[in-house]
Amino acid sequence: MANKASFSAEEWSRVVASPMVASTAITAAEPSGLWGLLQEGMAGGWALLKAKQDSTTNALVKAVVDDFANGEARAMAQERVQTIFKGAQPAELTQRAVDELRSVASLLDSKAPDDSRAFKGWLQEIAQKAAEAAKEGGFLGFGGVAVSDAEKETLAQIAAALQSSTLGGAQS
Repeated sequence: MANKASFSAEEWSRVVASPMVASTAITAAEPSGLWGLLQEGMAGGWALLKAKQDSTTNALVKAVVDDFANGEARAMAQERVQTIFKGAQPAELTQRAVDELRSVASLLDSKAPDDSRAFKGWLQEIAQKAAEAAKEGGFLGFGGVAVSDAEKETLAQIAAALQSSTLGGAQS
């Protein structure tokens, strides 16, 4: 079972930041205004809380969640996210997030092969929950769709990047 010691400090910062990157990819795909942004951001937080409380959570996921609860790891993750998106135009945010998730997937496959599939499935679940967190379109919460076409496309890109068919996602 992989844990923090299985990775260099730079690699671990990428692994710890990956849940934030997954939800950011969705938020960037179809900005939902302030309320939607808050809902989508909270979806990632709920995923961390759920993983922390679930006794069947994969050991690497649990290590990330436990480390994320530590203020230093959270700051490290935020710094990593800022580095990924620094200077990006709005149209580039989703692609940068998907590219980072592809790199994290490769890192997991090489450094944590026994935990890789479960961790990548967890990242995909975070992205799915973020996509479902806020309705897109409509007015004042009426109308709209649960998951927009742009979010569906981003979910497919994330699934391909993670090379996972977990949760019915696309595979390349």
